[in-house]
Amino acid sequence: MLIEKVIKSLSQHKVQYALVGGYAVALHGAVRGTVDIDFIIALNQRSFRQTEKALNSIGLKSKLPIIADDVFNFREEYIEKRSLVAWSFTNPDNPLEIVDIIITEDAKQIKSVVKTFNGTRIKVIAIDDLIKMKKKSARKQDIEDIKALEKIK
Repeated sequence: MLIEKVIKSLSQHKVQYALVGGYAVALHGAVRGTVDIDFIIALNQRSFRQTEKALNSIGLKSKLPIIADDVFNFREEYIEKRSLVAWSFTNPDNPLEIVDIIITEDAKQIKSVVKTFNGTRIKVIAIDDLIKMKKKSARKQDIEDIKALEKIK
C-alpha cells in the first residue's frame, strides 16, 4: 500500500512528520474515505529536502514545477498570495497515488501518537491537535470530521 511505502521512505530519510487529514481521522477510529494521504513535516529546509527525496525515491513527483528549496523559501508567499496550503506529489504512472504535504502547520508544534496499520507504525497527529487543525480549515468535510472525532474523544 502507498501509505506504508511513504511511511517507510519518510522514516529512512529521517523526516519528522505526522499523518493528518482523512487517514488520521480513520486511524483515530472514525469512518472516513479518502484518496490522498496528508502529512505535516517540520518546517525547516532539511525536512523539505528530505521529504522531496523520500517521495521521489518511491516514484512520486511534485505536481507543480517547484522543488523543496522553492517551497521552503517562498512558503509564506505561496500560502498568502497563491492560497497554496499543500505541496502535492503524485505518481505519474498512477494518478490516484497522491501525497499532500501541508505547508501551513509545523510537525514540531503538534502532539502525535503512534498508531499501527498493517504492522506499520505511523506517527499520527493527536486527536485534539487534529480537531484544531480542522477547525482552522472549516471545509464541509472538516466540520464532519470534527463531529466524528469529538464523539470518539
